[in-house]
Amino acid sequence: MTKLHLLYTIISVGFFLTPIHARTWTSADGSKTFVADLKSYNEKTGKVVVKKLNGATMKFQQSILSAEDIEYLKSEGVKLKDQAAGTSKTAVKGVPDVLPDPDGKEADTSKPVQVFVMMGQSNMLGFGNAGALKGTAGEKYSYLVDDAGAWNVRKDVRNVFFCMGGLRYNDWLTAGNGNGSGKFGPEIGIGNYLGYAIDAPVMILKSCVGNRALGWDLLPPSADGTGAKGQSYQGDSEYGNRQVSETAKAAKGWYAGLQYDQDVGAAQNALKNLAKYYPGATKFEVAGFFWWQGAAEGKGNVGTYDKNLAFLFSDLKKDFNAPNAKFVCATLGEHDKGATLSQKMFAFAKKEKDAEVFYSKPVSKGGANGHYGGDPDTYMKVGEGMGKLMIELLAK
Repeated sequence: MTKLHLLYTIISVGFFLTPIHARTWTSADGSKTFVADLKSYNEKTGKVVVKKLNGATMKFQQSILSAEDIEYLKSEGVKLKDQAAGTSKTAVKGVPDVLPDPDGKEADTSKPVQVFVMMGQSNMLGFGNAGALKGTAGEKYSYLVDDAGAWNVRKDVRNVFFCMGGLRYNDWLTAGNGNGSGKFGPEIGIGNYLGYAIDAPVMILKSCVGNRALGWDLLPPSADGTGAKGQSYQGDSEYGNRQVSETAKAAKGWYAGLQYDQDVGAAQNALKNLAKYYPGATKFEVAGFFWWQGAAEGKGNVGTYDKNLAFLFSDLKKDFNAPNAKFVCATLGEHDKGATLSQKMFAFAKKEKDAEVFYSKPVSKGGANGHYGGDPDTYMKVGEGMGKLMIELLAK
């Protein structure tokens, strides 16, 4: 190889290995350098977030950098804000690659609380290990922790959780206690992204329990009688339909759609007492619905899952008086796009202009029945993905 060819090879390899936007940063005393891409900068607090070539996120104060780097931050920080800005009729901002830390400020409660109802079964319930998350949050999800490693608290996002109609959690959003038991679900990723993007108070209102099927326990009212032989739930007696007598309901203690009625009822009651769940708020609007479910559908009806999703979305909009609400669901982590349940979800969303599906297999560890082994990254990445899709829908 000639010297000219060698030089060309070195330049070519360097070009392809170094990201176009990466910068070589220098310490204040000039003794150290590192290469990273700027992700966010807060000129008021001096906080900087960068991503290194190995994918790791770093968070630090601008004071450790050279004067030249600080000038760069001030100019590029304005560009980042411009890129992330943008408003719509719902006052939704664009989302940067890495969220900044929450500013700790409360939202303006003169504006209606933007409510997002979360339903499904156990994975929506949340089995992510908060302790394991804290060990990696500073590197992977820097917006979750402060400089000292303590959990950040979003005082513009309320986290409310009901299970079997009983209140489990009612406080500001923080990753340390997503569902009130040291575990968390997709609400942490969802809530942080919505809190950043929406210029109004936000409430995450989760109402769900494990081992429930859309085609049976969670059967929406409009789906009554749409299954095989006029049954809503294939293979059952009169209890397979929603319209059973009160006497029959009392005798059986269960009927198709009972869990839907309980979950929706708990959320509706919370909104009737809004100030209890969002202090200082006097008005709200339900802006969207999140749905993560499917592992229990063996006792439901996979063949009509797309139709039942359409009934679900339509009935939720009616029950919450939310005709313009959006809908985001997620596939099961163990299912590829060819799985029947996944196909049914995508078929539903293709027909609904206000619905999207997050494909979760690429970010999931394990499967839904094992709750992904409590893997915090699965719950965080599914939550972030669902939150981003909701923001896209709201901004249309």
